[in-house]
Amino acid sequence: INNPDSEGIVYICIHGVPSGRIDEVKAFLAPLQAIRNERNRKQVGKLNTLLKRYGIVVDFEGDVVPLSRAGEGGSITERHILHALSKKLIASYGKGETLLRFLRCELKLDIPPKVEKFLLDGANPHYEYDLLGVLKSAFLPSFFIQPSKEESIDVREAVAFATSVGAIPAYAYLGDVASSPTGDKKAERFEDGFLDELLDLLVKIGFPAITYMPPRNTKEQLARIQKLAQERNLMEISGVDINSSRQSFSCPELLQENAKHLIESAWALVAHEKLSSVDPVYGLFHPENPYRDEALDLRIARYAAIARSGDVHNPYTMIEEVRS
Repeated sequence: INNPDSEGIVYICIHGVPSGRIDEVKAFLAPLQAIRNERNRKQVGKLNTLLKRYGIVVDFEGDVVPLSRAGEGGSITERHILHALSKKLIASYGKGETLLRFLRCELKLDIPPKVEKFLLDGANPHYEYDLLGVLKSAFLPSFFIQPSKEESIDVREAVAFATSVGAIPAYAYLGDVASSPTGDKKAERFEDGFLDELLDLLVKIGFPAITYMPPRNTKEQLARIQKLAQERNLMEISGVDINSSRQSFSCPELLQENAKHLIESAWALVAHEKLSSVDPVYGLFHPENPYRDEALDLRIARYAAIARSGDVHNPYTMIEEVRS
């Protein structure tokens, strides 16, 4: 579907959780995170088995956990494991030709010429992230353990839960990948071959929105996903994950004519979250929303205008405006 590492498992986003429901979301995720961390420990053990003859040992508690936000409720992912490994490799082999030789000759990794240039530069400020990208693309499969059914709940359950707390679940469209802007994904086919049928299924499951990342897709992919989403009355949301310090926080693609409506969606999400934190019926997709009969684009425009003109630190002013 849209997960480069696991067939049949999808990435989804849950946007706009009302402030009063955050603890429920934490409780919902807690057992899944516990199961995931058991898998993480097993992956680190498998990794250490591969690397022990080189004297490289990654400690889950000592090396991986401190690189995460687990102490604040955040998840620990394979990226954290690979970041810890990157630090160990640099400590053992330094930066430059010796490390490259180890990656090629011992780990049998294929290093793209562009990334090779980065890794030969000892003064490269992005060195750890460039190395992490290579490891994720070429080395992760050697110790990756697929998530269990217990860790990956049914998508219908996730959507139902998100809806029950007043949030907006959104399917994360990836699209076929020709080349990865962050160097951590290989060329691969994903949803484009069955996109029409997929979006029909998303609507049937109960997704009210779809999210995608303009910098990662071609103009043709963006035009198609936008057309299909609009035909099915799905809210379009844009958000770009930052996986490398080489990525810019600026997203000029959003200034293009075909993406300006995504800025409206972002503002509408602000109003949705603030308003529904005060009164659930003002959630964008609440069945009793007073504007539920408006066309979706008009409702989004209304909420975007409220967010722009309101005081985001005092949602009661937004409530007064929306009720007036």
